[in-house]
Amino acid sequence: MLILISDAFDSSLPERLSVFGEVTSDKNRLSEAEVVLVRSKTKCTKEYIDQAPKLKLIIRGGVGIDNIDKAYAESKGIIVRNTPKSSAIAVAELAFALMLSTPNNLVAYHNGMKGGEWLKNLKRTELYGKTLCLFGIGNIATKVAERAKAFGMKVVAFDKYVSSSPVAQMISTAEEAVVDADYISLHLPLTDETRGMVNKALISNCTKSPVVINTGRGLCVDADDMVSMLNDGLVSWYCTDVYPSDPPSPDYPILGCERVTLTPHVGANSEENLARIGEETFDIIDELKKGGKI
Repeated sequence: MLILISDAFDSSLPERLSVFGEVTSDKNRLSEAEVVLVRSKTKCTKEYIDQAPKLKLIIRGGVGIDNIDKAYAESKGIIVRNTPKSSAIAVAELAFALMLSTPNNLVAYHNGMKGGEWLKNLKRTELYGKTLCLFGIGNIATKVAERAKAFGMKVVAFDKYVSSSPVAQMISTAEEAVVDADYISLHLPLTDETRGMVNKALISNCTKSPVVINTGRGLCVDADDMVSMLNDGLVSWYCTDVYPSDPPSPDYPILGCERVTLTPHVGANSEENLARIGEETFDIIDELKKGGKI
């Protein structure tokens, strides 16, 4: 069995997977591969899959699988799996770091000090007592909620497919969920339903000017509306780790905005998380091989 590691994984993974067969990172050998491991960079489109006639399994190291044409792969008898639990802590910690950085003015304070400014009059606010609205209440959002509650925040959530949660008060509609939000944190897959979900129409329901944190999918936010909302004060700050493409196009409108904090899609890039992804990947291959499915 040839296993192609197409994107960046933990450096120990090739040796670990060698018990299953030959492991390569040579993308020119796609046509020989029976297993392909990807993260976000490789797009497993119909055209990509057609170049791999021996392919039996695609594993996406991470939460979503929107970079894989799952329906087409499965129509060709290819199993598609991901590692949904491995990234929860790493992404949740980044989301919470972004949420902490905004009321504490960390970027402004740092830039001021580096530029010789003493911004003592730029006041901080606290997370304590504030309301966090989560969109999605899966593994990552649950970890964010746990951290928010430890900071004394009220946590509400909207998830069309979940009716109850031990860590958040579930709200039945997105419009109701954002009404009292000081912070909105996005943890959604990209689907027809969630594309452009955060837009001016939704945020017009807010009674405050919330901070929006996005560690889910860039296209869940309407970028033109976000620019308008930042300019008009409907959103006080936008923090994002995700974009329509990696990296975003130079003309992506949010890049030119004030009151934004941007990170280069590093939510899942902790050393510990890469190791966990490797462990979960090993377990998936081991399980399927023992079951005679690959």
